[in-house]
Amino acid sequence: QVQLVESGGGLVQPGGSLRLSCAASGVTFSIYAMSWYRHAPGKERELVATITTTGARTNYADSVKGRFTISRDNAKNTVYLQMNSLKPEDTAVYYCNADRFGRTYYTGPGGYWGQGTQVTVSS
Repeated sequence: QVQLVESGGGLVQPGGSLRLSCAASGVTFSIYAMSWYRHAPGKERELVATITTTGARTNYADSVKGRFTISRDNAKNTVYLQMNSLKPEDTAVYYCNADRFGRTYYTGPGGYWGQGTQVTVSS
């Protein structure tokens, strides 16, 4: 059974930092492209960052470029999202996604999602 478990969310002041983690089990982690998405109330789900299987390539939403960094440790079956200079508009539930073919926003068979972790940026 495939499981993606996010952790590291919480309440942080504007300008602060958080590091999200997503631990995968039940899959051969190293052959899956990994992504982080976020979903804020009243907004569409947004693709935040992606990373290829080896970590050689990453991509970011314009809204987080220069502030967020996605990374992975295939030995630990874990993907990370380092979030710096956080803004109130970063407040959302953050989801981890694994996709064998790097598809985005895919919810069909072969794509896996975690349950999400809440990030709240507020003073």
